[in-house]
Amino acid sequence: MSTFIKDVTSVGLSKVLMIFFSLVTSIITARYIGPEGNGIIASLVVYPSLFMSIGSLGIRQSTTYFLGKNIFTEDEIKTTITQIWTITSVFSIIICYLLMSFFSNSGADLTLVFLALLPIPFSLFNTYNSGIFLGKNDIKTFNKINWIPSLILLMGTTLFVALFKIGVHGAMIAMIGGPLSMFIILLIKNKLLSHFSIKYKWNIIKPMLSLGITYAFSLFIINLNYKTNLILLDKLSNPYELGIYSKGASITEYLWQIPMLFSTIVFARSATSKNDYQFSLKVAHLLRISLLAIGFLSILLLLLSERIILLMYGIKFKDSITVLNYLLPGVLILTFYKVMNMDLAGKGKPWVAMWAMIPSLVINIIMNLLLIPCMGANGAAISSTISYSIAGLLFLFLYSKTVNISVLEILAYKKSDLDFLKSFFKKIGKNEKI
Repeated sequence: MSTFIKDVTSVGLSKVLMIFFSLVTSIITARYIGPEGNGIIASLVVYPSLFMSIGSLGIRQSTTYFLGKNIFTEDEIKTTITQIWTITSVFSIIICYLLMSFFSNSGADLTLVFLALLPIPFSLFNTYNSGIFLGKNDIKTFNKINWIPSLILLMGTTLFVALFKIGVHGAMIAMIGGPLSMFIILLIKNKLLSHFSIKYKWNIIKPMLSLGITYAFSLFIINLNYKTNLILLDKLSNPYELGIYSKGASITEYLWQIPMLFSTIVFARSATSKNDYQFSLKVAHLLRISLLAIGFLSILLLLLSERIILLMYGIKFKDSITVLNYLLPGVLILTFYKVMNMDLAGKGKPWVAMWAMIPSLVINIIMNLLLIPCMGANGAAISSTISYSIAGLLFLFLYSKTVNISVLEILAYKKSDLDFLKSFFKKIGKNEKI
């Protein structure tokens, strides 16, 4: 457990930096662009971010799995992912362009569409290559560079939005810098230039794509559940409601950084674990800790939501207060999925999540179609909470059956749960002294 705590501490520092940088970026865009402008940005990035789950083909996850299990060598995997990347980049850009042109209300501005599409190949490359670090269980190196795009985004937003006052165009330009900087770093750090080759090894490509596509489809369904509200708000409402919803929802995403703090480590260690049952018990242990932390912070957010929204974003975003409050119960319950799914994904079983996400997605779409026309952003928030709650509870049941651990054993708090927290804070204290 001590090495796990070291990894958590390392990831924690990276997450704190990422949260801080993205939080300041969010405040700048809110203050300088307003609800309508933020709604336009949300409508522009929703399709590229959604399609990234399909375009990535689950290569990050399959890379982690095959490298972690020593099925293929690192050099073989590096060559394979560069070959897949060149094809998927072109394909992803074309599909996203068509989606934005025909389905988004902001697709008429070709300059904004171009700026939204430009980060796609760099983001795909970065996603593919991060699996190499996780497959080697090299959490420390992964987190040394993981926060850099958030910093670059903040710097770009400050320059183009706050100083030059270019508005939505400036915010979209700033979004290119983060993925581009990480692309250059990974290209050099992983020594990938020498691995570009036209000699395709189908005996490696096929199994990576076979497992990867399963991951990708699962991620697509999951992300579609998150993005459905934005897509339907874009079609059924207006930029103001979309901007109001996006800012309210963005705060809840910071709560999810707690399970995401564990998920990267859980996925990497699950892929290399020799005792799946014992590792799943540890994941249940982490779930209980995450529920305590998110539950406590959710109550704080509920009590202080008005002050937080107005302080950060200003009076123009006062309607985001109710959006945030409606989303909190669903965010808490979906923690079941956020923590435990990485265990199953690391075991090569990403399809289990689909059995929970597909029913909740259908309900999400129906609820949005019913509530958005009459309630706008609040209707989307209510739909999300209902959908997230169904997905979280279904996944808890499915995870229990898959790993042969009862729901009661997963959720029942034990005295040993406090040992992790004590060790974690003790480790932090030692780091501060150093």
